[in-house]
This record gives sequence, structure tokens and C-alpha cells, in this order.
Amino acid sequence: MQLRNKYSKEELIKQLESEDFQRKTFSFYRYVNFDEPNTYRDELFEKWFQLNCKGRIYIAKEGINAQMSIPEHNTDAFFTDLNNRKELANMPIKWAIEDDGKSFFKLIIKVRPKIVADGLDDNTFDTTKVGNHLSPIEFHNEIGKEDTIVIDMRNHYESEVGHFENAICPDVDTFREEIEMVVNDFGEDKDKKFLLYCTGGIRCEKASAYLKHHGFEDVNQLHGGIIAYAQEIKQLGIESKFRGKNFVFDERLGESINNEIISKCHQCGKACDTHTNCANDDCHLLFIQCDECKEHYQGCCTDECTDIIQLPMEERVLLRSKFHDKYSKSQIYRQRIRPKLLKK
Repeated sequence: MQLRNKYSKEELIKQLESEDFQRKTFSFYRYVNFDEPNTYRDELFEKWFQLNCKGRIYIAKEGINAQMSIPEHNTDAFFTDLNNRKELANMPIKWAIEDDGKSFFKLIIKVRPKIVADGLDDNTFDTTKVGNHLSPIEFHNEIGKEDTIVIDMRNHYESEVGHFENAICPDVDTFREEIEMVVNDFGEDKDKKFLLYCTGGIRCEKASAYLKHHGFEDVNQLHGGIIAYAQEIKQLGIESKFRGKNFVFDERLGESINNEIISKCHQCGKACDTHTNCANDDCHLLFIQCDECKEHYQGCCTDECTDIIQLPMEERVLLRSKFHDKYSKSQIYRQRIRPKLLKK
């Protein structure tokens, strides 16, 4: 019984590229109680590995959060298995908007304390008292109304490449920072209507409950998130109020919603919405880089990182601890990259 991946990244990518069938990318989540998450994890891995599933799935006592791809010819078998599990039956599925089938190259299923690392103490508020779930078209129609506040519940690197019209996009690195900022900054507006949104809806479950706990009265959330919104708006032929690209947590790092580019390369200021990770593995910062800067900096975020990847491995190892002691990833972005962009 195989319960772990046994191949290297290079081998897995080679296997993916050699496939002669199509894959479909999708995501889902559910808050449901798992008494034995480790046992449940192993059951899922064994079955989904047999079906050649790939993806990143987190399981906790509180539920499951999954982003996956599956061969088209195994779709029926996968959903039969899903629906045969009472905890996962009739699961709402969010299908990818732009899908080349290369979103994941291996299957990862991990047991974690929470299915989303929100940094909140769930014992301090009632997580079941969530906001009103608005359908995509209901959410669409509420945007722009008087005394309505739209808040992007994602991190800065997500909202930077795409967001709803008139949305407030807090400049934060973590969900915990954001939710506390919203409570503090909008404490005098608790009687207004709040519209919350995120990628697939999962973060808004906790966010809406947290706001209601702190006295916000009219809290609403986009059911199914940006992914569901993009699909429904496209089906209805309505002009999207979401501008730009929806950041996704797989190899694609984003899918365009309305073909508009609203962000800039962090190095030259050119219109660009392509995220990449710094080629210096000891940095690995996620940032926006155009093709020209990618060539110039050799895929790195700064001249310093470009110099580092030219060094012999022995010297890079010596620099490694010093580099991490001096900078956190948020510091690299805020102190070394963003100021350059703001000068453009």
C-alpha cells in the first residue's frame, strides 16, 4: 500500500508531460468533523493515488480543503468514490477557469491543525455563525451600492493581480493580520453592508463569523468565491466586475478573469501579472516578473539573488543562514522590491 510519493520532482514533471490524456483541475472544501484525520488521510491517498489524482489536500479534525487535478477518464470513478463517503457526499465543486492540465505534478495529502492557516483561536468566537451566502449574481448586483463595503479577504500578492471593482484590498501578508485590520479600521461602520470574497469561499467562512462576533451586523460572503463568480458571469454573458487575474495556489499561479492586466512587474514597472518564485532557492520569494526582467535577473528577485545563484554550492550554503537571519520574505518584498516599483 503506497501512502507517500516516491519520485523526485524532476521525475514527476517528466511523467506529467508524457501523459497522452487530458486532466481537469478543480477545488473543494468542507467543514466537517473527522475523528481520525490521519487514518482518513491514508484512505484518501491510497484511493486517489490509484486514480492518478494529483494535487494538494489538507485534512484536519475540522474538515478538508482540496485543490486537485484528475485524468478525464477517471472523473466518474473519482466522484463515485467521493459521494460514497458520507462526509464528502454531494460536495460543491469549483472547476478551474483556465486549465492546461498541468496545475499539479504530484499528490500531496497532509494532516494539519486547520484546513486554512488563519491564525485565529476558534475557541474565542462561534465559527458556525457565518455571514449570509450570496450567489455570484447576487454579489455582482450588490457591488457599488451606497453604504456597501467590499473587502478582499486575500493577501496582498493575490489582490495585487486581480480584485473586484471598488474593493478594499488590505496590504497584509497573513489572514490574521487582515481580519484584525478590518475589525479595527471599520469599527465605526458596523451598521453598513459588508461584502467579503476570497478565492473559493473558504476564508470567508471564518472571516464572516469573526466579524459578526465583533458586532458587524450585515455581513455577506461570495458563495464559491471568485472561481464560482467567474464561471457564472461567463455563462450569463455579463460583464465581470472582477478585474484582472485570480491568483490560484498551484503551478499555474493564476487564471485570467477578464483578460485585463492591472498589476506591474516588480522590477521594471511594466504591465505584468505573472507571478514567479525567485530562482535563488534560499530566497524563493513570490513576486511579479515580466519576461524581460526574468531574462535579465535570471529569474531572481534582486541583483543580490542573481549573484548568489552564480556561486558554487559550498559558498551558497555558507551564505544561507546569514541571508535568512537578515531578511524575512515579507521584508524582502517590502524593503527591497516594492520601493523600486513605487519609483517607476
